[in-house]
Amino acid sequence: MNELIKISSNENDEQVVSARELHKGLGLKKRFSIWWEQNSKLLIENEDFTSVLSGTVVNNGAKRQLQDYALTIDTAKHLAMQSQTEKGREYRTYFIQVEKAWNSPDMVMKRALQIADKRVIALQIENNHLNLELAEANKKLPFLEWALQTKGLVTPTIIAKKYGKTAIWLNDWLHKQGVQFKQGKCWVLYKKYDDKGYSDTIFSPTDIDHLHPSMKWTVKGMKFIYELLKENGYLPISEQDDLAS
Repeated sequence: MNELIKISSNENDEQVVSARELHKGLGLKKRFSIWWEQNSKLLIENEDFTSVLSGTVVNNGAKRQLQDYALTIDTAKHLAMQSQTEKGREYRTYFIQVEKAWNSPDMVMKRALQIADKRVIALQIENNHLNLELAEANKKLPFLEWALQTKGLVTPTIIAKKYGKTAIWLNDWLHKQGVQFKQGKCWVLYKKYDDKGYSDTIFSPTDIDHLHPSMKWTVKGMKFIYELLKENGYLPISEQDDLAS
């Protein structure tokens, strides 16, 4: 089906056409404003049409905004027939064909899938926003409260981030405090702290035949680190903000 006039969709998923384009296509001699005033008296705004602005280029090349109206297909058919011309009948027939195609099972299913995709994208965006808000809230959560809510074991990297530090800094600092030492490539606790339930060693496969040991901290261990750092003047970022305020 050759396009006789540009068809677009509005925010309500309805097909609409430009009143100005329809007026031009019908080849009417009356000025658009007069034609519209005479033919739109029985039309209902926001039901049969909506007021819009359309751009046009004038003689000097500048762009000018013109009053236009987005017509529903039913309204466009009505106005086309009111012209009582051969062109009017041609446009009416075209609009009927457009409606049939628009309401065919394939097109209805296609639009339904498009709407579903938009909803999924909107939910993903909303979920991302919620995750960002949660992340910001966790940054401000007092360290001990965060530690108590943490499930499982935590790496030195995660603990160090709460202080704006790196795992290398934290591990070296704990070593200087006589808490841990390096055995091969893995940090282990000195005997004084080894049986207090502060940490556990996890073995991760580096390849098929080898396991890499790494030490992670329990909730009890995180509380111990927090108190030890606090005694030496180090506070988590969240508590630094509270202190500054």
